[in-house]
Amino acid sequence: MAKQSGLGWTTCSVDDASGTARAIKNDVTNLQFATPRAVQDVTGIDKSAIERLLLLADFSVTLNGVFNPSSNMSHDVFKTVPSTSVARTTTLTVGGVTLAPEVLYTDYPLTRGNDGALTWAVPGVLADGTVPTWA
Repeated sequence: MAKQSGLGWTTCSVDDASGTARAIKNDVTNLQFATPRAVQDVTGIDKSAIERLLLLADFSVTLNGVFNPSSNMSHDVFKTVPSTSVARTTTLTVGGVTLAPEVLYTDYPLTRGNDGALTWAVPGVLADGTVPTWA
């Protein structure tokens, strides 16, 4: 496949509190995610440059979107974040490749802008110790 832009996301779905995947890509205006690895500095005093070992993998995400109280859309998915402690499969697919980690969402903040816009920015972190892997 050739290089491509960030246009044409085919999937952005998040499980609701009952574990049912909800396609919310129409409510998501932008997103950011990272798959960093921790490192350990193991540099001995005999080195002239830093030596490191790769450690645990991680995942974090922030989904940003527009408030939508319709059934099975973003508000239905995230309204239970403050009251439940469940991991939610978050499925992101673009260009035929999918990333689907289990995520703990930690906040559901709503913002009413001075222009009248009602938006949200929901942060999440890896939940279950499974290395996030593109499929």
